[in-house]
Amino acid sequence: MFTGVFYVRTMLSGWSMTSFATSGVARFHTRKQKEDLLMSSPIEPLTSTSTWVERIDAGRFSGKTIIVTGAGSGIGRAAASRIAREGGRVVAVDISQERLDDFVAATPGADIVIIVANITDDAGVAQITEAAGERIDGLANIAGIMDDMSPVGEMSDAVWKRVFSVNVDGTMKLMRAVIPAMLAQGSGSIVNTASEAALRGSAAGAAYTASKHAVAGLTKSSAFMYGPSGIRVNAVAPGATITNIEASFGSELGASRVQLAMSVMPSPAEAHAVAASITFLLSDDGVNVNGVILATDGGWSAA
Repeated sequence: MFTGVFYVRTMLSGWSMTSFATSGVARFHTRKQKEDLLMSSPIEPLTSTSTWVERIDAGRFSGKTIIVTGAGSGIGRAAASRIAREGGRVVAVDISQERLDDFVAATPGADIVIIVANITDDAGVAQITEAAGERIDGLANIAGIMDDMSPVGEMSDAVWKRVFSVNVDGTMKLMRAVIPAMLAQGSGSIVNTASEAALRGSAAGAAYTASKHAVAGLTKSSAFMYGPSGIRVNAVAPGATITNIEASFGSELGASRVQLAMSVMPSPAEAHAVAASITFLLSDDGVNVNGVILATDGGWSAA
């Protein structure tokens, strides 16, 4: 999810610049320096121009239990909301109780189980699958974090390990945890979240780019291994999306190089537009789709 970096300065509420700097993870610009860098870019500010309207397919997920990580905000919340409104039982996972409570309040009457858990923690993963119960029809691995745009020559071990821990380890742990139930029932659909950064080298820093390439590989391997058992494994590769995931500039080289790719980037999508691709793959509508990395980027990957 290459999101919330170059086009929205007021929507960022994820990792803060201060928390990075005080923890000694990497060198960062102040927020003022970051905004000055963004405003000095020759690229025009991007705004969402989509006229697409979400159309709910009532009953599409009736009788199904779907786990959604990152469900408290952004693409995760949009996907969880759509699944719930289409009749599914949603196990909504996030690290923030406040965000989950807000999600439930905004979706009255829906069948939602909220779980506050860290997807990188084995105990948290066990809590999630226990809440789901014996039957797990789908998993949407959406939780993820950005890096600081650093190229490999400037990469800190701390940033590398943190990004891989959430984006790769967390994704793998949830997949590993749900596979037994899906094998037992002979069906299931897993949708991981790759990124435009999984399709090219110019969309983010080294850690995020490598982590999303790893997600793509994990997706394809799992699709091959478990397809004959009735389990479909796919991934979406979002482009610019309006969410609250935050990226910081820890490298002037990284910032300047990544901005070169922005000249052909379409306007950012709303989170519910990306969620439409995720729910398609999760649902029976995607019955003949397996092992696909679906670019949901407005055509950016075709440029």
